Amino acid sequence: MSSTTRYDVTAWPVGNVAEDIGEVINSIIADIKQRQSDSDARDGGKPGAVIYIPPGDYRLRTQVLIDVSFLRIEGSGHGFTSSSIRFNVPEDEWPDLHELWPGGSRIIVDMAAGSGEEQSAGAAFLVKRTGSPRISSVEFSNFCIDGLHFVADGSDLHPENTYVNGKTGVYVASANDSFRFNGMGFVYLEHALTIYNADALSIHDNFIAESGNCIELRGWGQASKVTDNLIGAGPKGYSIYAENHGGLLVTANNVFPRGHSSVHLKSVTRSSVTNNRLHSFYPGMVILEANASENLIASNHLLRDREPWAPFLHVDNGRDDVFGLLLIEGSNNSVIGNHFSEVVDSLKLRPEGATPVIVRLVEGGGNYLASNHVVALDVRATSGESAFDAQVDALLATAASQTLDVFTVVVEPASTSNTILDSGTAVQIALDAAANAFRPTPTIG
Repeated sequence: MSSTTRYDVTAWPVGNVAEDIGEVINSIIADIKQRQSDSDARDGGKPGAVIYIPPGDYRLRTQVLIDVSFLRIEGSGHGFTSSSIRFNVPEDEWPDLHELWPGGSRIIVDMAAGSGEEQSAGAAFLVKRTGSPRISSVEFSNFCIDGLHFVADGSDLHPENTYVNGKTGVYVASANDSFRFNGMGFVYLEHALTIYNADALSIHDNFIAESGNCIELRGWGQASKVTDNLIGAGPKGYSIYAENHGGLLVTANNVFPRGHSSVHLKSVTRSSVTNNRLHSFYPGMVILEANASENLIASNHLLRDREPWAPFLHVDNGRDDVFGLLLIEGSNNSVIGNHFSEVVDSLKLRPEGATPVIVRLVEGGGNYLASNHVVALDVRATSGESAFDAQVDALLATAASQTLDVFTVVVEPASTSNTILDSGTAVQIALDAAANAFRPTPTIG
């Protein structure tokens, strides 16, 4: 038995780490709890421990239950590679591929929530503890959690393109403080991170992609941050979602397209969404709903264009082009200095002949929009069989046959007392000038 506070899963005598790393980690946690049973020994007593996962492939068939503070689980490589691209390559070409699977310190999730079970039943790691104080300082660092396969969902999509499998990477069910997720890789999970009741949470520098939902901050929370991540959800899921949070910082993330939304804040107040690069194939990129108020949306780059990859050409999120790229239901929010690019084919707008909307204020009041720049281009959509080539070609294409007519800002009657400055010309903004303050962007000539 280890006499230290650092454990290597490959050296632990209980279980078969290659066949069920879950059993091994649970046994190590039990050892930590047995060795660190005194909560007040010489002004300490429970320093926690580090569990190390060397590079390798480890199946997980038993859910890991974490109920101790000050635990760090770390590996030596996030191991992400695109399973989606590989699964859409003809199988007869697989022998020519350099790699087929993710790598690094890789946990393969071989368990899932069954029909009628709670989401938490399919979590590789379940963090749950009752009593006081709340669980604190649990860290996940530098390893890969791989759901391996998606499954058929009754649609006409290839099973590997459904983003559905009943698997969750990490599910934090209990109130928590100062958790960290750094340098992780999450791939092919229906839910990558679901965290309830977080205080001072840090989700930083992770690769969370090709998962149905990437980051879900649920319940309530405060003073947390989602920063410098690479993120990509499926068309039915959230890239970044938060509810009932205050003081949330969402900064410097690169959010890939195909998620149902890029950033979705529900009843979130006094928070910041700044300096992100957001890319989407659908309207409804950033949503502030349910009286989301006093938030700052600033210096973001938002690109909405069309899906160029053949396997997903007929997939969308169900929203039409008048929904808005940014939708606000709330008051006293500031939307300042953002760049919006709407690069779409006017022949494929929904409803047919519609004028797309960039920013839509639905209800609330006192919102402040200033110095937002909109580029709207009408391009003929192209597609390709190669995900990488089609995506890069679409991103680099700037030539257009003509500009696209858009409403840069639409203010609905239920939203009043807003100030809109230099965020569109007079013909690009639809509002009641008697109920809102408005200064158009100057035009030439």
